[in-house]
Amino acid sequence: MVIVQLRYSFRVYPSAGQRLALGRAFGCVRVVFNDALRVREAARCAGLPFVAFGELSRQLTVAKKTPERAWLAEVSSVVLQQSLRDLDIAYRNFFDGLKGKRPRMGAPGFKSRKDTRQAIRFTANAGWKVTAGGKLRLPKVGDLAVKWSRSLPSAPSTVTVIKDSAGRYSHRSWSRPNPGHCRIPAARSASTGARVRPGPVTAQREETGTHPKPQPVTTGRQTGNSAP
Repeated sequence: MVIVQLRYSFRVYPSAGQRLALGRAFGCVRVVFNDALRVREAARCAGLPFVAFGELSRQLTVAKKTPERAWLAEVSSVVLQQSLRDLDIAYRNFFDGLKGKRPRMGAPGFKSRKDTRQAIRFTANAGWKVTAGGKLRLPKVGDLAVKWSRSLPSAPSTVTVIKDSAGRYSHRSWSRPNPGHCRIPAARSASTGARVRPGPVTAQREETGTHPKPQPVTTGRQTGNSAP
């Protein structure tokens, strides 16, 4: 059975203080990604075995207790772990390309503060929520004002906050089109223009503790396209 997920994007309008918090989070996930990539590259050059995710996660925990990396504790630990996951995905795609399982792509490279796109990802474990007032509450960021342009069919599984090259902020979420799940009303109806107050929705922790494989997704219509 194919499980289809819908991708939704909404504009976000952070306050000055929230922009600072987001900028701090963007910088922390970039440092974590680069540190982990540096560890794997050092192991490769030394002819040592590939450093597993678990070891990178352990080293991250240790690094947060050192004076040089103590500031990593100022952001949500979930976004730091997701940065390690992103590195794992980049390596998996690279190795799959070498094996002919997908088109070839380059090896993972270091991220830069000058990159045109900055992003952080919160999973259900982060405890984010949509408040009764329709704001997106993110740990160690605050309640973000969101322009809800449509309803969500269910509580999203993840929330990604993105800053583009023009300095605009948006949040992207993935939801299953299941009418039995909790709905998040839009702030303004697309058909009538009437304002609708969103009800409180909180992300729920996965009971299985496993990470599902990427599933086909769409941006509003069910298609056979896979998630990027």
